[in-house]
Amino acid sequence: MKISLTGIKPTGTLHIGNYFGAIKPALALSARYDARYFIADYHALNVMKDPSALRQSVLEVAAGWLAAGLDTKKVIFYRQSSIPEIFELTTILHAFTAKGLLNRAHAYKALVQANNEKGADPDAGINMGLFTYPVLMAADILMFDSDVVPVGRDQTQHIEMAQDIAQALNFNYRQELLKIPQAAVEEEVAVVPGLDGRKMSKSYGNTIPLFASEKELKKLIMRIVTNSQGVEEPKDTESSQIFALYKLFASADERRALAERYRAGGMGWGEAKEALFFVVNRELSPLRERYNALISNPDSLIATLEEGAEKARVIAGKTLARLRKACGI
Repeated sequence: MKISLTGIKPTGTLHIGNYFGAIKPALALSARYDARYFIADYHALNVMKDPSALRQSVLEVAAGWLAAGLDTKKVIFYRQSSIPEIFELTTILHAFTAKGLLNRAHAYKALVQANNEKGADPDAGINMGLFTYPVLMAADILMFDSDVVPVGRDQTQHIEMAQDIAQALNFNYRQELLKIPQAAVEEEVAVVPGLDGRKMSKSYGNTIPLFASEKELKKLIMRIVTNSQGVEEPKDTESSQIFALYKLFASADERRALAERYRAGGMGWGEAKEALFFVVNRELSPLRERYNALISNPDSLIATLEEGAEKARVIAGKTLARLRKACGI
């Protein structure tokens, strides 16, 4: 069976956009692949400097993925920082990574451009962790002989960089020491609208937390921005973010019924939001209960991650031994 690998950065509260855009598609891959999932806490260190916040975020992400259905009996689930072999591999990969390749990384280029536009030093605020981020990501991927890495189309550059680095190392030693990974681009991943109609994103401040309490969930749904159409006016399903969210949670029959009511008129936005709250809460209630039980027992979460790390280190040790021998170290 081929191997898939998914990295999860612990840099904020999971929301509905994460659930449909990343969590559900990634978990679906575990039915077709030998799947590995890791929490990328060293990647998060580039932007999270508060140790308490980082530790808590790791626990929340672990609890969130487990509550959403990640089955540690079928997949390997670990914390990046628990695999020291990854960081030795990163050092090896640095020796085969052209600086020019890293200069072309989208995230780095965007920050340099922003600095130039402000008239600041091009590298202001850019640390080496961010600049070498693609190398550590390549190590995450290549360490575990990954065949596929599920990513959005805007993230394929990271996989291409991992390919370039692996090919450079393989070419130098005239051996297929590292497997060349491929990006698994999910074309049909839903774009989830936020409270203001834009794509749901923490940077926009328009998210609905995945594990919000029932009271908070209803309060947020009632804040969704709508137009000024009256109760009796027919409404367009295509332009309604309420209906766009409803489609993600409702059955086919429920979607058809609500669409008919939209078109017929006689339904106000308040009633539409109530219908949305019903289907969202129906799906998220059991997840919320599991999450609350998991997050209340941090020792158990840490033990689960450490158990996964033990399995991961067996694989990592073999990869690193192969490379050390080839490199003459």
